[in-house]
Amino acid sequence: QVQLVESGGGLVQAGGSLRLSCAASGRTVSSYAMAWFRQVPGKEREIVVAMSSSGGGIDYADSVKGRFAISRDMAKNMVYLQMNSLKPEDTAVYYCAADRRGSFYTQRGEYEYWGQGTQVTVSS
Repeated sequence: QVQLVESGGGLVQAGGSLRLSCAASGRTVSSYAMAWFRQVPGKEREIVVAMSSSGGGIDYADSVKGRFAISRDMAKNMVYLQMNSLKPEDTAVYYCAADRRGSFYTQRGEYEYWGQGTQVTVSS
């Protein structure tokens, strides 16, 4: 079993930055695909970015390209999401997800493990 815990969310003004962290425990996730999703009330959970286990494959949602960046620290078993130039429409609960198969899936149903989410609120 893999446990994922997100942190780093909060309230930020438009144009600001936040860095979300996802701490994995239970197993080393170096061979896992990792992803960040987000969800607002009343809407489907949507992909933000997905990264293959090797890091060679990364797929960003069009809405965040050029502003967000995913990274991982295998030694610490951590994944990060650097969010810059934040917009009010980025407001959502952000979730970290992992899947042992290693490829970078963009569909929610492909991921086996999920964190509890962290709230990001961007004020205008």
